[in-house]
Amino acid sequence: MTPEEQAAFFTVHSDLPREGPGLPDDVYWAVEHLGLSGTLRVLDAGCGPGADLEVLARALPEARIEGIDKVPHFVQAAQTRVAAYAPRVTAELRDMAELDGTYDLIWCAGALYFLGVTAGLKRWRDALNRGGMVAFSEPVLVTTPASAEATAFWEEYPQITDLEGIKAQVADAGYEVQAHRMIVGAPWRAYFDPMQARMDMLRKLDPDAALAVALEENQLEIDRWAAVPEQIAYALLIVTPR
Repeated sequence: MTPEEQAAFFTVHSDLPREGPGLPDDVYWAVEHLGLSGTLRVLDAGCGPGADLEVLARALPEARIEGIDKVPHFVQAAQTRVAAYAPRVTAELRDMAELDGTYDLIWCAGALYFLGVTAGLKRWRDALNRGGMVAFSEPVLVTTPASAEATAFWEEYPQITDLEGIKAQVADAGYEVQAHRMIVGAPWRAYFDPMQARMDMLRKLDPDAALAVALEENQLEIDRWAAVPEQIAYALLIVTPR
């Protein structure tokens, strides 16, 4: 990606409430399923602008929670978002591939694919306390073979697999799946509707060539999702080391 393309991408992906599909219910489901409470240490890996970091702060009022991301303006947005919970909740510019703490829970919404499920989970094993867990969401094929529309939507993620394929990657990392749920429909609308509104605004500002391309690419993604929303999903999995 050229500097111009990167700048255009982040112009679209700025001032959005979240940087991937999801709802607060997803966080609460994981916390309640695991029975988490008390003075835990929690990491939100790839926290983006802090949507789930804020929910984790509410769901775990005694926990120390750290959000990390590699994108400076996401970290700044997350810091503003969780300022009311400081110093218990923080957001920092750090790489989720290089963790330097031990955690009771690592939460990672739609970002583990940057490392790869198996490779990422292996990296994180030493960053978990005894009894620690990872909750992550990953692109998943709802039907196999995938429809032409779903295949087109995921064309930039050719390694996508079905739920059993993700479970196999988890097992290859030396973990077990404790529970899962599908992120489909409304959680995606919570991501795409604000993006659509931002793009509609940016189109009125006479975008330059690079931004025009970014707007077109993101519009195509939204339109492909809208064509078959029931077929586009993430799987949210809770996993523990064996």
